[in-house]
This record gives sequence, structure tokens and C-alpha cells, in this order.
Amino acid sequence: MYEDQQKQVFDLWVSEEQMPTMRLSLQALDVLHTEKTEYQHLAIVDTMPFGRVLFLDGIIQTTVKDEFVYHEMITHPALNTHGSPKNVLVIGGGDGGAIREILKYPTVEKATLVEIDEKVVKYSKKYLPEISFALNDPKVEVRFEDGIKHVAGHKGVYDVITVDSPDPIGPAVGLFARDFYQNIFEALTDDGIFVAQTESPWFNRDLIARVYKDISSIFPITRLMLAYIPSYPGGMWSFTMGSKKYDPLDFDESKFPGYKTRYYTPKIHKAAFALPPFVEELLK
Repeated sequence: MYEDQQKQVFDLWVSEEQMPTMRLSLQALDVLHTEKTEYQHLAIVDTMPFGRVLFLDGIIQTTVKDEFVYHEMITHPALNTHGSPKNVLVIGGGDGGAIREILKYPTVEKATLVEIDEKVVKYSKKYLPEISFALNDPKVEVRFEDGIKHVAGHKGVYDVITVDSPDPIGPAVGLFARDFYQNIFEALTDDGIFVAQTESPWFNRDLIARVYKDISSIFPITRLMLAYIPSYPGGMWSFTMGSKKYDPLDFDESKFPGYKTRYYTPKIHKAAFALPPFVEELLK
């Protein structure tokens, strides 16, 4: 009887259709929660290869095994390039991982999370505590509203803005638009920096090229960087940074405060901007 039950458990699989011709299937132990929220379908599944996984509309958002790569790289390069951020905004990122990394910086006086879907925060706190715990910090303000409208209504407020968005599908399409990047520019202080996740160099080449062109038409300094996240399509992932004043290539390694990280280091900071030729050609 026990062996039959075990077989039934290990016959449970969950799949993400990463591309029309490609799927990632994970052997699952348990479906912890599923719900159709006001904005999207949310699921949290305990899997064999990645531990607990947050899915939105069937797409992997974060996993307890490899989340640190994404969350460190969408925050630390920009924060260290700025040097002394005080007021930081995260758009999306309801799992709380980006906020966790931002609060490692003692200069940060306030971190604001703008997440449109309250249920993402609720169930991340319940099932992903190692990622979401910093959302309870007194320095953090969590606002359940549209990030596009938020930046449009806050001029010259933030030192660093992180756009921790889902894939450019449905309501998230506007988070990859030139008008949005212009509003981000205006929401930043005079030496402000913003960074956004910009998808896979293998499978989203046209999007990366368009976004880089849009951001570089607004910001004096625009840089693309790479990191390696096994649960995301192709494993190689891109982030695009727009800066008003500071160039991340000029980062002084000796000034890194030495916060505990598992992926990001000063050497990784510089290496992340060294692009293979097939990625460089997207920026020309």
C-alpha cells in the first residue's frame, strides 16, 4: 500500500510551457495552493528539483532553490553602483526576495513594494518564508496598486527602482513600454538608477533589443547584464540597467561592504556586464 502511494506521489508532474515548442516539467511532491486571483492564476507547488515553486499563469516566478541568483542580481549591482541609496522602490516582486536583499544596505531608510496582486504577498508569506520574511520589516511599505500608475505619480522620489516583473503577458506588457521607462526616469532622483529583468537572450531577443533601445534613448547610461538561473528559459537571464549618473562598469570592488550573498560578488558584478558576441549584437 505504501509503495502504491509513493508511486502516485512521484507520478505527479507540473509543467511550464516556456515556449510554444519547449516545456519544463518538474516532478512534484505536493500542490500547496492554487487560486484564480483577481489578476492571474496563482499556484505554489512543492517540487523535487527546485523545492517550493511559485507559478503565476503557469509560469515559474521563483523557486526556493535558485531564487537567490535572481534576487541578488536584480538588486545588488544597482545598489552598489549608486553607493548610498536611501529610498528604494520595487515594482512587482510580491514574493519579497528583492526587498530582502535591499534591506541588507544600512543606508536604506525606506523600501517600498508596489505589487498589484495582494494574493502573491499573502501566499508568499505563508509558503515561501525564507524569501518573503523581510516584508514584515518596519522599513518596508507594501502597497497593493498598479506600479505603472505609482511611478507616474511620484516624481524625483526614489534613488533606486527595481522592476521585478513577470513575463510581458497581459497586464505586465505595460512594464516593458517606453512610456513606463520615461516615467521611471522622472520618478528617480538626480543620481538615480533603475534595473529591470528583461528575459532570455535565447528566446526573447527582439524584446531585449527593443527594451535596450528604449531605455538608452532615455537614460545617459544603459547597460545589459547576465546571470544564470536554471529554472528560467534557457538558463541565461538578462537584466537592463538605466542610470542617470553612475556607470556600473566603474564600480570600485574595494567599496563593496561585504554583505552576505550566495551569487553576487564584486567580481561577478563586473563579469555580469561582459557579454558574449551573440548578446552584444542585440544592442547594436
